[in-house]
Amino acid sequence: MAETTEKGHGRLEKRTLTLMVDEYQFLDWPGVRQVFKLERDVTHQRTGRATDEIAYGITSCAPETASSEQMLQWTRHYWGIENGLHYRRDVTLREDATRISQPTLAKTMATINNFVVGLSQKLGYSNLASARRIFDARIAVQML
Repeated sequence: MAETTEKGHGRLEKRTLTLMVDEYQFLDWPGVRQVFKLERDVTHQRTGRATDEIAYGITSCAPETASSEQMLQWTRHYWGIENGLHYRRDVTLREDATRISQPTLAKTMATINNFVVGLSQKLGYSNLASARRIFDARIAVQML
């Protein structure tokens, strides 16, 4: 079992990951070596509201490769990617709201969105929504 507690973004978040080797192959899933349970307890500091969430996962990593501490770190890294790229594309760039039905056009829009995310990071913006507002304002001023 591994635990972490982090404070940030107005929240206190405790994560507990329990890892179990599937040595008796209870799961009928090719390649599964371990299963885990990830518990997240979040307290919002401003309101005091607490939420609990449980997620389950499987991995093909052997116990020698992935301890509970390593698995907890990997799950954090995964959500960093999810929040860092996919959330930006889905929410800030409204990619999920588009109704493009042509595969080639959808791939082109995804490429453009990836370019916009990468360009904003290269220009030093850590917040894509803020960068969009700045670029929108500059374009609007130039048109006057």
